[in-house]
Formats: sequence, structure tokens, C-alpha cells
Amino acid sequence: MDAHNAVQRIVAIVLIVVGLSFPVFAGQVHIYSGQFDLQIPANPDDTRGWMADAIIEIPDHFTIHDLDVRISITHTNVFDLQIFLQSPGETRICLNMYNFREFFEGENYTQTIFDDEAETAIEVAEPPFTGCFRSIEPYKLSEFDDENTYGLWRLQIYDAFYWDTGNLDSFELIITVPEPATAILLLLGTGFAAMLRRPKPRTH
Repeated sequence: MDAHNAVQRIVAIVLIVVGLSFPVFAGQVHIYSGQFDLQIPANPDDTRGWMADAIIEIPDHFTIHDLDVRISITHTNVFDLQIFLQSPGETRICLNMYNFREFFEGENYTQTIFDDEAETAIEVAEPPFTGCFRSIEPYKLSEFDDENTYGLWRLQIYDAFYWDTGNLDSFELIITVPEPATAILLLLGTGFAAMLRRPKPRTH
């Protein structure tokens, strides 16, 4: 092996190793939303029960790098509400809920964003909830990471106590897809490796 080929081989190996170990960065952000006006609970003759599922159908096949959820709910006492998000792959997490020992009075989720990177946990916030909050422990939106976006996403809300009612006004998925930072490096490394495998031309 001459010096030129040796250098090419070293470069190819370095590019492949760096490519495989390089972190994957966040790429494009895709937003899917819907205006719903769904009663909570769905049965107008009852003040306790499930809302009809709010469904967002995503027609695109992306891999999730990060997922945030934005909701707006008009409700006379948000203490009553248990809020769940379910993916097409049937991963299901609770965004927020309370038990009877934590009782308080307060209205509305107003453009509320659930975000794993938020500084404030929803448990220590007070309604009306406006801004960014982490979902209730131990649930994390990162449980959806690496899933495919395609299919039906469901926001499910249960009104656990009588008397108070409300509406889901809007529901939005904010999905960041990965930027494959390794792609160019891997392609370059593979290209160099292929060059090294080519047979040398015969000389006469």
C-alpha cells in the first residue's frame, strides 16, 4: 500500500467513526393542529365523564426527535381534569391530573404548552395555566421519541368530578424531527472506502 492509499484509508476510517459517534441534532419543526370545540364531558346530561377524543391525523412519516403539546381548555375548574396523549403506536402518557387531597379552584388552560424542557413543573403552577410546563411526574413526552409520526394522535380528557364542565378549544402537536448530522460524514467515509476497494488498473 503506497502512502496516498494509506492516507485515504485513514481518512475513511476517521469519517466513519466520527459519523457513527456524532450526536443527532434537532432539525425541522412540524406543527399539526385542530380547532375542536369538544364538550367536557361529552354527555351533555352529565357533569362527569370522558370527552370525545380529539384526534389529529398526521399524514407524514417522520421520526420524532422532540414532541411538545399545546392545548387550550375552557373549564370552570381544571382540578377535575385528567389529560392524556396517545400516539398512533399506542404509547399513552398523562399530561396532568390531580387527586382529591390536592383540591383547589381555578379555571382554564390557555395556550398551555407541555414541554419536557420547560423550567416549571405543572404540579407547582396555578391556573389559568399559560406558558410552558413539564407534564406531571413521572410522565415525560420523551416517551414518544423515535416513534413514527404517521397516524391518529388522540388527546383524551376525563372529567373526574361532578358539577364543573367545559370545552376543549384547541389541540396542537409541535414535532421536531432529527437532523441526521452523521449523514454527510458517513457518505464521505463510505465513498472513500469504495475508492480503496476499486481494483488498480493493469499496466502493460
